[in-house]
Amino acid sequence: MTTPSDTAASDPRKDSLIEYPSRFPIKVMGANVNGFVHAVIEVARRFDPEFDPSTVELRDSRGGNYLGVTITVTATSREQLDELYRALTSHPMVKVVL
Repeated sequence: MTTPSDTAASDPRKDSLIEYPSRFPIKVMGANVNGFVHAVIEVARRFDPEFDPSTVELRDSRGGNYLGVTITVTATSREQLDELYRALTSHPMVKVVL
């Protein structure tokens, strides 16, 4: 016999504070160089085919050497977000992902 607590424990969606699908902002920092924003957008599109580049927010560092890029993706699962974070953090142009 299955109890309600057994069902909740076997449902990975119950382990997350995020309800899927949802809009999920991710901040990506890197050197302020040509191609950085494009590279971040391309990674976002691999994980969210409906990603809209017009929603990208940019913020220069105080000295202008670094650029903060906020992308907002449609998160569909914890696995999708984990893979997206891995892809971003392993990209050679990316310094930090929040």
